[in-house]
Amino acid sequence: MRMYDLILKKRNGEELSREEINFFIENYTNGNIPDYQVSALMMAIFFKKMNSRETADLTMAIVNSGDILDLSAIEGIKVDKHSTGGVGDTTTLVLGPMVAALGVPVAKMSGRGLGHTGGTIDKLESFNGFSVEMTNEKFIGNVNTIKLAVGAQTGDLAPADKKLYSLRDVTATVDNVSLIASSIMSKKIAAGADCIVLDVKVGEGAFMKTPEAAFELAHEMVSIGNNVNRETIAIISDMDQPLGFAVGNALEVKEAIDTLKGKGPKDLFELCLTLGSNMVLLAKKANSAEEAREMLLETIESGSALNKLKEFIAAQGGDSSYIDDVEKFPKAQYVVPVISDDEGYVTKIHAENIGLIAMELGAGRATKESVIDLAVGIVLNKKRGDSVLKGDVLAYVHANDMEKANEAVRKIQKNYVIKSQYSENIPLIYGVVTK
Repeated sequence: MRMYDLILKKRNGEELSREEINFFIENYTNGNIPDYQVSALMMAIFFKKMNSRETADLTMAIVNSGDILDLSAIEGIKVDKHSTGGVGDTTTLVLGPMVAALGVPVAKMSGRGLGHTGGTIDKLESFNGFSVEMTNEKFIGNVNTIKLAVGAQTGDLAPADKKLYSLRDVTATVDNVSLIASSIMSKKIAAGADCIVLDVKVGEGAFMKTPEAAFELAHEMVSIGNNVNRETIAIISDMDQPLGFAVGNALEVKEAIDTLKGKGPKDLFELCLTLGSNMVLLAKKANSAEEAREMLLETIESGSALNKLKEFIAAQGGDSSYIDDVEKFPKAQYVVPVISDDEGYVTKIHAENIGLIAMELGAGRATKESVIDLAVGIVLNKKRGDSVLKGDVLAYVHANDMEKANEAVRKIQKNYVIKSQYSENIPLIYGVVTK
């Protein structure tokens, strides 16, 4: 079998067999196929596409390129959640404790963020002492004991994906549904979950900019999951404005705590209820999404979800007293209001730009070597549809550098669109994709 023949076959629009896909992934991972040939194949796939069978085979070839976590020692049906990313996406910190409080095991592998703000691990490190470094035995033990653990993704999970993504990133072949879907799903499957709930974001602050593109990706990923015996559901949710109010690590953690106390932003809470009810349903802890939703609401009202967060933080070495005294979290030196020069209604907040402004303050990483400042970020005070008077506060900039703070203020003002009337009705949830 020759790589040349696979490139030619796909260039001509033909299907690649499972054996051919396995050959390509195995030999590329082992360093036996040069980057230039893989680049050619990626471009052929980009233009000629893959069918659902090829995409599922590609996903499993990537899964089998490294370790597959064995979570069979965890009792119950293990459900994982994955978001395709966005601005102010704190759902894991709210969802995990809510779902775990109902006895559903949540064994999550997370990474560090590259972009707007830190990843889930970076956010959790706002708790002094919190660590994701633990043995497999400790990880499994925590899930069996308190039903929730978050560990760091290792380099041995889906190593082919890391090599492929680095190459796609510099050859303009990222934006292909099969390649995106196989990249996301390979890591989820390798992480050992029985069932997967996907939060596919759509809008300016998301990778998929239109509902049509988001639904296409969702269908592809749900198809992959169900093709490899992982029951998978996708929720299409809005990312045309930041989720919640906070953008920045410690700021987002505080917002998650508020949400678990029943005082969080409505959009963040509603999305968590939708994602969580599907997780509970897949875990067979409820007979309907409506019943699951009521059960999740009860975890907030009874305080059991907040207590679960405390247990989880303490179990991984963190200082859980921060949850009752949020003043202990890292705080920025300066908090500067962003004042509106206009009046009317907020018709748009350029989500991606808000995320980039937070990154420039130090809340995210421009490169892997960047050091995150856990205290800085942006807290919105007005969201889409809100009325604004001249002189109202649109947002607050949390910064440790006054020059950066002033620059952020100027940029945020430009990224709020205020008009005399607001008539758009963009939904928070566009739909649900099942098998």
